[in-house]
Amino acid sequence: MDYQTAELCDKFEERLRAGELRVLDPMLNSYGGREAFHGRIATLKLFEDNSLVRKTLESPGEGRVLVIDGGGSLRCALVGDQLAALGVKNGWAGIVVYGCIRDSRAIGEMDIGVLALDTHPLKSIKKNVGEADLAVSFGGVTFVPGHMLYADEDGMLVSPTALLG
Repeated sequence: MDYQTAELCDKFEERLRAGELRVLDPMLNSYGGREAFHGRIATLKLFEDNSLVRKTLESPGEGRVLVIDGGGSLRCALVGDQLAALGVKNGWAGIVVYGCIRDSRAIGEMDIGVLALDTHPLKSIKKNVGEADLAVSFGGVTFVPGHMLYADEDGMLVSPTALLG
């Protein structure tokens, strides 16, 4: 379904004013081959360890968006081309990383939305440390599993209910 976040903001201005619809602060860059994407939110909270990212992206995405709260670390990448390819293979609509990715050229050719703070060539550690399926917050937005995320070239919106019908 075709949409623009700017038009959704206009259409649902009352929800914005009520605080039900939230807009992420401008902070993420787009690296995936899909500029616009949306879906139900799944979350991870971790720091410089992407073990849970692999496990999550190996599961059926069913059009969901994986939001990774990596603590804003700029010291290593939490997603690379192999993990992004898993996301494509398993039906994830997008990956949002509050941290870094790597292999950006390859990811840019994949049919998945990928947003992150920046790129970094160093891979993360793997100690299986982190948490899944909890509310995470960054950029002025709280991401709750099951809520909806809409992203495009203009920004990102998060809503507890679907905006498109």
